Amino acid sequence: MNLKQLSDMLALSQTTVSRALNGYPEVSEETRRRVADAAKRHGYRPNPSARRLATGKAGMIGYVMPTGAAVDIDPHFVEFLSGLGDYARGHELDLVLSPADADEEETTYRRVVANKQVDAVYVSSPRPADRRVSLLNQLGIPFIVHGRSEGLDFDYAFLDIDNEAAFHDAARLLVQLGHTRVALINGDLGETFAILRERGARRALAASGLALAPERMRSAAMTEENGFRAATSLLQGDAPPTAILCSSLIMALGVVRAIRDLGLSIPGDVSVIAHDDVFPWLKPENFSVPLTTTRSSIRAAGQRIAERLAAKISGLESDPRGEVWPVDLVVRGSIAGAKS
Repeated sequence: MNLKQLSDMLALSQTTVSRALNGYPEVSEETRRRVADAAKRHGYRPNPSARRLATGKAGMIGYVMPTGAAVDIDPHFVEFLSGLGDYARGHELDLVLSPADADEEETTYRRVVANKQVDAVYVSSPRPADRRVSLLNQLGIPFIVHGRSEGLDFDYAFLDIDNEAAFHDAARLLVQLGHTRVALINGDLGETFAILRERGARRALAASGLALAPERMRSAAMTEENGFRAATSLLQGDAPPTAILCSSLIMALGVVRAIRDLGLSIPGDVSVIAHDDVFPWLKPENFSVPLTTTRSSIRAAGQRIAERLAAKISGLESDPRGEVWPVDLVVRGSIAGAKS
């Protein structure tokens, strides 16, 4: 079915149908739903070239994806991408991935924008004063950041979870349980989320006159092996921690393995709290001891970012608005009072 046939069937102009499919604000929600339902029912998909000619829009969301020998496939990214795809699939949007070495990201962004390949882009894993965010702001393309970049002198659109409050609340709970030797196994401290998580834990400990000692901190890519190595070194050191805060469930797999291999128990010897991005294939309640977690769905974040990018493309959202989601603290069996 082509656009004319779909328009004739709905008794609407081709312009109205095209605008409804591309999210233009002047089309009513009722008409938009009617057109979308008919398009889905009859298998209609707009021709990309025709859509660009008719609307000036490509119907594409862009992402510059870091590649190279030092870049691993991150399960967090895959889950986020699944959420973004869930929304894009139902709203006639496609995703364009542009691979780039770490030192060529800015060049790739310039090329993508200059070639008008995409209508909007998103940025992930932001760092303080992130040059990618500054560049996109200068280039004038609609964009949104998954996370936040501190140290910029302009407002920009972002979606983030409240990492600082999440790890503040988790550390405070451990202090309330009598733990004075709390360790933090964090993600890459070059990224803002990890900085905020450390800040939250420090603030909670300081409120009780405690400190997050340097010897009780580890930072690395969030893999199972890094979690194992970090926990092993912490627990074999002098005055080992009685509680560990961990920045991901994937790292927590290694933490639990290290505790078991050292002949220790959870929570008898070590209490553990991890961050849970709500993976369907890795659930905290299915650990040998159900894990207490700070919880926020990264898949839902992907869906929301796609929704906001679609709104930016259609003109429904134009302000550089930040959005911060609260994080749940879910208490399970992996924490207990500190041994006296």
